[in-house]
Amino acid sequence: MKSPTSSSLLRRLLIGFVIILLLLGGGWWTTKPKPIAVVLKEIDRGKVESTIANTRAGTVEACLRTKLSPIMGGRIEVLAVKEGDKVKKGQLLMKLWNDDQQAQSSLALAQVETARRHVTEVCTLAANAEREAKRQAALFAQHFVSGSREESARAEAQARRAACDAAKADVNQTEARVKVTRVEQGRTVLYAPFDGTVAKIVGEVGEYSTPSPPGVPTPPAIDLIDESCLYIKAPMDEVDAPKIQAGQPVRIRLDALPKQSFPGRVKRVAPYVSAVEKQSRTVDIEAVFDQPEAAGRLLVGYSAEVEVILVVRDDAVRVPTSALLEGGRVLMVQPDGVLTERSIKAGLSNWEYTEVLEGLTAGDRIVTSLERDGVKAGAHVVTDVAPATK
Repeated sequence: MKSPTSSSLLRRLLIGFVIILLLLGGGWWTTKPKPIAVVLKEIDRGKVESTIANTRAGTVEACLRTKLSPIMGGRIEVLAVKEGDKVKKGQLLMKLWNDDQQAQSSLALAQVETARRHVTEVCTLAANAEREAKRQAALFAQHFVSGSREESARAEAQARRAACDAAKADVNQTEARVKVTRVEQGRTVLYAPFDGTVAKIVGEVGEYSTPSPPGVPTPPAIDLIDESCLYIKAPMDEVDAPKIQAGQPVRIRLDALPKQSFPGRVKRVAPYVSAVEKQSRTVDIEAVFDQPEAAGRLLVGYSAEVEVILVVRDDAVRVPTSALLEGGRVLMVQPDGVLTERSIKAGLSNWEYTEVLEGLTAGDRIVTSLERDGVKAGAHVVTDVAPATK
């Protein structure tokens, strides 16, 4: 039989051993890395597009827009419109003071009338002289007058006819002078070259309006736009330019209409590269809406994005592009909760989806929350279940 002292010692040793095991287990449990919550996405089939977008913001432009200025400077006498007015082609927009030119025009018209009356006078005398010359020729044939008399009458008739022709030429000259004065008056007036809307007016009645000489950025007197026809002008990277052709489908987005997109097509690709200082070289394209009325009333100058659709796959195995790691790899969860990498062969791709040619099948689940700390191959994870929406 064991002594009481030995039994007590044994119990104490067992209790100490259990305590040590508990302490070691607690330490291991507290230092054990906690699993990371990740979001999984089930691979499905759907549409994948290969697209390219503009490098800088595009702009809504009007098919017809003109910045009008009078050909010559002068004081504004008439402003027939105001900003925002709808105008018709040929409607008067602005007139400068031109009383001096109107006086010149009145003088030229009076000279035309005087020249026409002078034509009547000298041509009547010419006709009378020609009749007299014929009579003298008849009398000379009958030997009733001398040859010198007949020659004198014929010379008089020719001189009168020349004076008649000169008077008619004077009429043409005075009429041309009238046209010149009208052209001069045209330098002081602005008419609408097409139906449109007056966007901006620079100047008020009584102020001096100055034309825009070459090389001098003088603001135009009137900015006229046609809002009935709009298009998008967008700069594309020169590397992408060879892929773009007129007629290709596009997707248009406007900052003024968020969360909306509108179908359209490429209308024109610029035949040259724009080189702007401190900016990448770009090629401008023009895109139009398939259904302009769908966007409602747009303002010229709105910023826009044009996404050119190059190729479309309607039923492709696809993954979110944001779930791809460098080198075409994705993260998957093993049954033991450890992350592992899998390489895939990618096909078409855009900012939203990437086509999977090899490496995954529909129904596989991959990690999409790559932005979370510690999400990498070998990490222990748990599925992050998002709360159900009401």
